[in-house]
Amino acid sequence: MVTPELAGELKRVLEKFAAGAGFSEERPVGLFFKPGIFGHHQVGRAADIDGVGGLGLDQWKARWNGALRQASRAGADGERIVGAERARNLGWRLYTTMATEGRWSQPYGYPIQLFGPWTRSEGPWKYISDRLLHAHRDHIHVAK
Repeated sequence: MVTPELAGELKRVLEKFAAGAGFSEERPVGLFFKPGIFGHHQVGRAADIDGVGGLGLDQWKARWNGALRQASRAGADGERIVGAERARNLGWRLYTTMATEGRWSQPYGYPIQLFGPWTRSEGPWKYISDRLLHAHRDHIHVAK
């Protein structure tokens, strides 16, 4: 159970993600998430998204890293490899949609409350500690 405010923001952003990735009511995409329990004093203010499209976020991140390694060795063909991975990697697409479209909380003195495997490369708060990045290596955590 999440707060109505978080539910509304998740619905708005997830609909943008789904439409941008070619999904619809007729062609849905599966998400696995649960209310976040760590780091928030109010129950239901946070949610953790663990998987999309039948794969865990750690699996999508491993695919992303593999494509970047392959692109770094491919010379002029590297940009095509990265572009193809951007198009098919639902984990990266979900995270970047949440980073660019979401209105997540930012408590005074703290970073924007969106963390996940792509935080350092995609933001919105790139200066994440190693400890916090490690804690969110396999899921996306958001709060509103």
